[in-house]
Parts: sequence; structure tokens; C-alpha cells
Amino acid sequence: RRKVDSEGRRFQDRWKVEYFFTEIENHCVCLICQETVAVYKEFNVKRHYQSRHSTYDKLTGHDRSEKLKQLEAVLIECVMKMVENICPEKKQEFANICLARNTVARRIEEISSDIKRQLTSKGVDFDFFSIACDESTDLSDTAQLLIFYGVDDEMNMTEELLDLQSLTDQTRGKDLFVSVSSAIDDMKLPWNKVTGIITDGAPAMVGERSGLSTLICNKVIEEGGKAIKLHCIIHQQVLCAKHLKYDHVMKPVLKTINFIRSKALCHRQFKQFLLDIQAEYEDVLYHNDVRWLSRGSALQRFYSLRKEIGEFLETKGQPMRELSDPIWLADLGFLVDITKHLNVLNTSLQGKDAAVNQLYSHLKAFGTKLQLFIRQLSQTQPNTIHFSALQEIMNSFPQDNISAQTSRYAADIASLAGEFKRRFQDFAAIEKEISLFSSPFSVDPDDAPDQLQLELIELHCDSELRSRHQQLSLVNFYRQLDKSRFQEIRTLAKKMLSLFGSTYMCEKTFSAMNFNKNRVRTRLSDSHLRDILRIKT
Repeated sequence: RRKVDSEGRRFQDRWKVEYFFTEIENHCVCLICQETVAVYKEFNVKRHYQSRHSTYDKLTGHDRSEKLKQLEAVLIECVMKMVENICPEKKQEFANICLARNTVARRIEEISSDIKRQLTSKGVDFDFFSIACDESTDLSDTAQLLIFYGVDDEMNMTEELLDLQSLTDQTRGKDLFVSVSSAIDDMKLPWNKVTGIITDGAPAMVGERSGLSTLICNKVIEEGGKAIKLHCIIHQQVLCAKHLKYDHVMKPVLKTINFIRSKALCHRQFKQFLLDIQAEYEDVLYHNDVRWLSRGSALQRFYSLRKEIGEFLETKGQPMRELSDPIWLADLGFLVDITKHLNVLNTSLQGKDAAVNQLYSHLKAFGTKLQLFIRQLSQTQPNTIHFSALQEIMNSFPQDNISAQTSRYAADIASLAGEFKRRFQDFAAIEKEISLFSSPFSVDPDDAPDQLQLELIELHCDSELRSRHQQLSLVNFYRQLDKSRFQEIRTLAKKMLSLFGSTYMCEKTFSAMNFNKNRVRTRLSDSHLRDILRIKT
């Protein structure tokens, strides 16, 4: 006997309009007579409709859709009356039940459409906006291009998802440019109001001739504007952190971590060993080169458990000889400390709605810290106050001449400082504008652009405005400036506020994309994915 359950029959949405049927609790129910059909089969549904309700054939088009809504409303009303008599305490739960199978998807589409409609209507009031772009591949191997835009409307900085473009073919600079242009034109945003574009360091993004940034800047110039090209400050910071390779430290550490965690039995025994001796931590951490803070976290945990790890490896007959080498331990301590400082910088650069001047100030502060570290470690009596792990190793092995290694560490930090200076030339190119925006009272009018000089003198001579600058936040200060008296200064402030300093929002949204389009939802359509992410952001 044939088993219909194995045939994979499903309720079809078109049966609602064609035959006035709906699906309730996995049952195919007639909205007219409330009878059920045993099997999800169109022949059975059609036969029931033609034999009992063929008089409804005269309804077509809009009239038929309206009749469907009426029947659904009657069914809900009947259910609610029944609930009031049987279980009144469940009335609200039943009231929230919707008969449509795709209700959630439709509501998401409607919310996303409404958000887009609001952004489009606001777009005409934007004085300036900038673009942040990043590209990644989802689980179905579709290249997804995220386009965010930072807008400034009366000194109010907002970061919104402009569009998610699915790229089914190549991802060259000109392909990305076509997608970005389509998104901007679809939102009816004027190109001459683009103040900048920020991307990651992929060749298709930053190519000098045909990269996305170059093509967008050329388009803005053609439309009578001027845009700034920036490379994400967080991506560059991560690349600078990789400048300190220290492979002679990282390779043994990673090899040991993989030895402990790669085999289930060894991993269980190690965790139980830590539990038995009441260690500070319960496990070591895997290192993932893609994650920004992973290297520092893995090193810090390994350093904290170095003695316990050494004892455990001895019991396994796999001793780690490096753990008995004072020079190697000093290198480990130095690497732990410097990556800790780098992780603090990385964390400070993350976050939503971070103005470019705030991000650049964190970067300059870190550069000053590096110069301090160089001076302290280059002294005859090295000062390791800011390198706690290195200091602990030096105190543990006083008889070894570890202090002689500090000059090498100072040279490595100097090399790291040079790498920071080399990579952040795009931000250094707009340092004058950033300083003028963040500290207008500290800038000499002679050094300011010509169109700002007279207004800057007026600003410097106004003691009340100087007091406001000290008391108010930077945004509120510029918001309260007289529009007619300080028009050029306000224009500069709006441009700087609209600039992105990083692609943090793109990275955060890609995490949301991977969470929603996971291995059990790979058939999620590109349009639905776009709607979900627009609501999410």
C-alpha cells in the first residue's frame, strides 16, 4: 500500500485563492465549510471545492481576494469565540496566530521596504554621505557586497545599510563599481555629495587604476564633487600587528595547543589535569588568524598556563624544551605584552558611529606609546613597567642576562612603529582637516584653507564659543554654531562627521549574515537575506 507521508506533499499557497483552503496545524482546511482534506493533494482539494462550493467561481480578481480575507477573518472570529469558552487565559496567544504560511517572510519584506522608503525620503535632505564597502562569500559560494553609507543630517551621524548586492560572476573593481552605482542611483542619492569611500585592502577595492575606490572617486569628480579614499583603520592595524612575526615563539606555542586540543582523549585529560590542580583557567585557546584578537588571547592563556602545560606534556612523554629556556620565555613574555597593547588598540577602534577624528586620536596615542616603550627598553637599566609578562620572566631568572635582550625588543618596536607610519599614510594625508575639525581653537588661521581663515579668526576671538567648545561635545558645539556666520566651518564639520573610519559595520553585518544564512539555511534567497540584514542594522 502506498504511503502518502513519504511523497513529501506540501500545502500550496495558490490553493488559498483558487479553492479557498488554508493550512492550520498541518491540516488542509476549507475556509468556507471548515472541513479538512486528509491528504495534501490538489486533486482532493479541487474535488472538494468543485463539488461543494462551485458557486464561488463567479468571483475573480480583486473580489476573490477580498472574499478570501473575509473568510479568514470569520475563521479567526470562530476560533476566538471557542477559545473564550474553553480556555480564556489563552486568548491572546490564539489572537497572535496567523493563517498564512509565509507571514513572517512577508512581514520582514514589508518592514525592510518601509525602512528603505524612509531612507530614500531622507536622502534628499542629506548634506553629505560616505560609503563603506566590503565583500565576502556566503555558504552558497555567492559573493555578497555590503554597502553602508554614513550620512550627516544636521550634524546627526547615522550608519545605514544602503544595499546588499549579490555577485554571481567575477568580483573585479568594475563589477563592484556597477553594483555600488546601482545601489546609489536606486536610492536617488547625488554623487556630488559623496565625501569618501572606505574599503578593506583587497586589490579589487583599492587598485590604483581600476579599483572600486578609484572608480568611485573619478565618478564623484565628474559630478562636481571630491571624495577621499581610505583603507579601513582596523584592517591596517591588524596588518601592522602581523609585522611582529616571532615565528620561533608562535610555532611551538601553536604546535603545543594543537597537540592538546586536536585529540579528544588528550584534551579531556588536560582539562581534568587543570581541574585537579585548581589552575587559574580551564583550557587553552585555539588561535584563529582571521579573528582580530585571537593571537593575543591565545598567547595570554598559554603564558598563564605555561607551568601546567609543561607538567602535562612531561606526563605524555612530549616535553616542551622551550619552557626551560629563559631567552625563549622572555621572547614569549614580550610577545604576550606587545600583543596585549595591540589588542587594546584594536578594541578601542571598534564600535558603531565612531567619528574619524576619534579613531585617528587612538592611533596617534598608540604611536606615542610605542615611542615611550622604545625609550624605556633602550635604557642601560631597562624599564619594563608596561611589560608585565617580560618583567615576571626577568625576575624569575635573575642570573641570566635577559636584560640584554631588551635592546632587541626596542628595535622590534621601532620596526613596528615604522610599519604603522607607512601603512596609515591615507589618514596622515587628512590630518590637518582632522585637527581643524577636532581642535579648531588650536589651529593657526594662517595654516587653515583660505575659505576657512576669516571664519576661524572670528571663532578664535569669541570667548563664549571657546567656553562652549570646552563644555559641550564636539557634535553639539558645531550644531550650535551660527549657520550664516560659520558656514564654511560647519560644512567642514559635516564632511568630517560623514566619513567612515573603518568597515566595522560591514564586518559586524557579515557575522549576522553567516548567522542567518548558515549550513541549514543555505537556500535563503538573496532578497530575503538583504531584508533581514537591513532590519538587523
